Amino acid sequence: MTNYHYIPMNPRSLSLFLFAAGALLALTGCSTFESRSKQKAAAFAALDPASQARLKAGDIRIGDRPDEVYIALGYPDEKRDVITAKNKTLVWIYNRYWQEYQDNPFVAQRPIYVTNPATKTVSVYYEPVRQPAYANRKEERMRVTFEDDRASVIEKTK
Repeated sequence: MTNYHYIPMNPRSLSLFLFAAGALLALTGCSTFESRSKQKAAAFAALDPASQARLKAGDIRIGDRPDEVYIALGYPDEKRDVITAKNKTLVWIYNRYWQEYQDNPFVAQRPIYVTNPATKTVSVYYEPVRQPAYANRKEERMRVTFEDDRASVIEKTK
């Protein structure tokens, strides 16, 4: 049996902890179109309104620069340099992540104690304990290849 101990926090320590947690959350932030377009404001402002609307919709095209792809899709999950005899290309890979249910396997037994009031005897029964099991899955959803600082190939999975 595991013993857990409660450690009380005084109000000042709790306030400091909450402030630090909030500051950390604010610094990590979410990668949204708005935050990415502000981060790359000069590149975004140089685009015509139709291109800005296209990037806001997450639509990238052949010829887009890395900053434009970043504004539309965010940072890639993987970056690869591909070097061939003819040229060097940069590949950005975007993945999709999810958890897949596997099973509900038996993991342990939990004792149940039952006292008979008439005989004052205790019987022990064991109940199975099951815990859902999930597997982490990853699937490539898009690959963008850049040549000469422009998107030259866009591969999407269906």
